[in-house]
Amino acid sequence: MRSSSAREIKTVSIVGARPQFVKLGPVSRAMKRARLKIRDLILHTGQHYDDSMSQIFFDELAIPQPNVNLGVGSAPQGAQTARMLEAIEAYLSEIRPDAVIVYGDTNSTLAGALAAAKMHIPVAHVEAGLRSFNRRMPEELNRIATDHLSEMLFAPTRTAIQNLASEGLGSRSLLTGDVMYDAVLFHAAAPHDRSSVVRNLELLHGEYGIATIHRAENTTAQELDKLLCAINDAASRFGRIVFPMHPRTSAIVKDKLPDWRPDANLDVTGPIGYIDMLSMIGGARWVLTDSGGLQKEAFFLNCPCITLRNETEWLETLQDGANSIAGSDGRLLMEKLTALASQPREILQRPPAGIDGPFGAGDAAERIVEAICVHREAKR
Repeated sequence: MRSSSAREIKTVSIVGARPQFVKLGPVSRAMKRARLKIRDLILHTGQHYDDSMSQIFFDELAIPQPNVNLGVGSAPQGAQTARMLEAIEAYLSEIRPDAVIVYGDTNSTLAGALAAAKMHIPVAHVEAGLRSFNRRMPEELNRIATDHLSEMLFAPTRTAIQNLASEGLGSRSLLTGDVMYDAVLFHAAAPHDRSSVVRNLELLHGEYGIATIHRAENTTAQELDKLLCAINDAASRFGRIVFPMHPRTSAIVKDKLPDWRPDANLDVTGPIGYIDMLSMIGGARWVLTDSGGLQKEAFFLNCPCITLRNETEWLETLQDGANSIAGSDGRLLMEKLTALASQPREILQRPPAGIDGPFGAGDAAERIVEAICVHREAKR
C-alpha cells in the first residue's frame, strides 16, 4: 500500500494500556482540527485486554475505536514485547504510514518504536524525556530506548527537555506540555453527572483517601505484602480508603497472599474508569499511589499525593509539598499522612498549571499535531 498523498498525513497511533488511552484522547481531538488532513489509524496491542482497563476508556473518552486490536494480552515481558513487535511490523508493512506515534513507557511503546524505526518510518514519542534514573524499572528502559529510536520527541516538562539534551537528543526535542493536563482540563469541564461513583460508594467529600498499586517492582509477593500492610495500617488509623485493585495486583494477592484481608476501613473495588477516578480525586483527602499518571492527576486537581516508590520521574509534582515520597515499602507512609492530617486542605489550593505552569497551558496536543505536520512538510 502506498503512503499518503501530498495533502494527507497518514499516521498510526500505537496504544495498549490505560494511561495511553488517556493520552490518545487529546491528540485524536487535535488531529481533527489540524491545518493538514490527518488520517490516524489506531493500533491497540491488547496489552490491557480486560474491558475495565481498556474498552471503557474508548467509550467514555470518545476515542475512535481501534482499527486493529492485536490481542497480545498478558505474558512475560520478553514474550509480550516479541509478539507485539512481530504483529506491529506486519501491520506497518501493509499500511506504510508517514509516521508512527507512541505514548508513554510501556512494552507497547517500545515495540511500536522499534518496529517503526527498523522500517525507517519516523517515530513520534509523546511524553518523551522522563527519567527516574532507576533502571530496575521496566518503564525506565522502555523510555530510554524509545527516545533514542524516535525522530520527534515531545517533552511534557522542562525537566524532560533537560534530560533529553543531556543525552544528545536536544535537536529532536520539543517542549509541548503534558497531554494528560489537556485531558484533565477537558473532562473536568464536562457535566458532573457523567460519574456516579461518589454516590454509589457513598463517599463524603474530604472524608476518604484513594490507594492504587500496580507497578511490576511493587507487585512481587514480598513487596506487595509490605505495601498492603502499610495501606491497611493507614486505613485503620486515618479512616476510609478506596482501593481499586489492578488485575495484576489482584492476581498476586489471590495466588501468593491468600491470607491477606483488608482492614474494615479499606474498600477494595475493581478497576475504576477515568471519569470516575477524576471525580473521586476531586473529593479525596489524599491519594496513595505508585502510578505516574495518578500523581499528576492529583496535582492537577489539587489533591495531596503520597507516592509509594523510592523516586518519581514527575519532579514537578513535589513542589509546595503537593506530592511526597513514602518509599516502595511504604515505610514513611504514616509519617507523611500524619503531616498531611495536621494541615488544612486549603493550604494546597493553588493553581497547579496554566500558562507558566510546569505542565503547560492545556494545548500540548495542538503543539504535537502541528509539529507532526511541520515534520511531514519538511520531508516532502
